[in-house]
Amino acid sequence: MKSDEIRDTLVPEGRTRVGDEPFRFHCHPGVSCYLHCCHKVEMFLYPYDILRLKNCLGLHSGEFLRRHTRIAPGSHPYFPALMLNMADREGRPCPFLTDSGCSVYRDRPSSCRTYPLERGVERTGGTDRLKAHYFMTHHPYCKGHDEERTYTIIQWERDQHLYQYNLHNDLWAEVDAFFATNPWQGEGSAGPRQQLAFMVCYNIDDFRTYMERNNLLAMFRLDRDRRRRIRRDDEELLKFGYDWLLHVLGDRRTLIRR
Repeated sequence: MKSDEIRDTLVPEGRTRVGDEPFRFHCHPGVSCYLHCCHKVEMFLYPYDILRLKNCLGLHSGEFLRRHTRIAPGSHPYFPALMLNMADREGRPCPFLTDSGCSVYRDRPSSCRTYPLERGVERTGGTDRLKAHYFMTHHPYCKGHDEERTYTIIQWERDQHLYQYNLHNDLWAEVDAFFATNPWQGEGSAGPRQQLAFMVCYNIDDFRTYMERNNLLAMFRLDRDRRRRIRRDDEELLKFGYDWLLHVLGDRRTLIRR
């Protein structure tokens, strides 16, 4: 199960649901499996993951995509996903793994900081509200489950600094659910509108150039503070990009034209 998909709440195979009760887990250099989970990983990267990683590494988002990702099937047939490439050396480690541990730890992807949990969201009661569910993975190599430290979900989210990631991934889940309606009917896979959406979601630096070249901010009623934040901050630009895509592709009132 990929994190943050809008889907039913059936427990995925090999997982158990985590509710309000505490769970045991602690990963540290003293466990025998330390860094084992950082090898041969099949990891999906979400738009916010890419934004954080490319800024951490000081790379243009297009360069990050070329170096570190590959296209893979998404949660539905109408929009691709991106996966992290492992390093081409013995053991196929994560490209950001060093002898001393994770070199991008402060900006590590959602899947890394959520592990050993996985997170899914669903729409509740026919409303626009999303409800999160957590599931515990059970990989036989992981000895962190045998440690004495316990967490609740709230404590885990706080400890792993998940709030901002969850916020952005919930926004992405909404957009991806819209893409599942196939808004580019008639143009086929990788047509111009799908390529535009791909740029907005995954290549934030190219989208900034596109926004400035086409003077997008002047087309909509946005208060001065939001305009300033969009121009200066990649996270705010990504949120604007989502609103813009839903407006131009889905005719939704996420933005108001002047």
